[in-house]
Parts: sequence; structure tokens; C-alpha cells
Amino acid sequence: MALTSEFMDRKIEEHFGFEARDDINGVLSTLTPDCEHDVVGWPSGPSIGHEQARKFYEALFTDLAESKTECVRRLYGDDFLIDETFWRGRAVGRPFGLDGRGRPLEFRMLHVLEFTKAGDIKREQVWLDFGAILEQLS
Repeated sequence: MALTSEFMDRKIEEHFGFEARDDINGVLSTLTPDCEHDVVGWPSGPSIGHEQARKFYEALFTDLAESKTECVRRLYGDDFLIDETFWRGRAVGRPFGLDGRGRPLEFRMLHVLEFTKAGDIKREQVWLDFGAILEQLS
């Protein structure tokens, strides 16, 4: 299967859609069972496989709400996608160890996604603008 930019766009939008609905099983369905899920700076480090990724998403969905994403730009390779996105929502828990108190929050994210030949996401690396997060929640 040839991975087109259109296919990769549909896959990441499906992934983001599940995240916006706090649908952990849906998110995991976009990832391979042995996926590497790496949110750079996350205290426990990268996770491998669905069960470890599930723990990350359980924490994330407890801490952040009303998730909306806006694509800024995307770059494509044969089996990868780099996505710059602007995230907006509310910090309802303790995201990244900071007291959210239900406040609005917005920050940029950079996703690096690698795909299998079948089109599933085998690696997701996420870089967050922690400076913006700290400024808003400190």
C-alpha cells in the first residue's frame, strides 16, 4: 500500500478525533499493538504497546478537557508525517503536574508519526510547548 499524504491526513484526523472525544479505545485502534508512544518530557518516558499508552491517555483525559486542534502545517515522507498543531481546551486536573483549576489552556504541539506499510501508526512522538503551558498554569 502506498501511503499518500491524504491517507496520512485521514489517519491523524481520526486519531485526533478520538482524542477530542476522550475515546481511549479509539485512539489505541489507530496505533499498532507494539507502538512506541513518546511524549517528550513525560515523567515515565516513552511507552511501548497499547497498555502503557492507555495509562498515558487515562491521565491525559483526566487532566485536559474540551480538546480542539487546529493544524498549522504538515510535512510528509514515504512513511512518516510531521504535524504542527495548535491545541486549545481546558486544564481541569493537574496537567503536567500543574494545577489546572478549569482554566483555559492553549499551546503548540509537534507530532512525528511513523506508519507501517499497512497504514497504522507504529510510532508517535509528541513535543509540547511547555513554556506556554507553564506561563498559563503557573
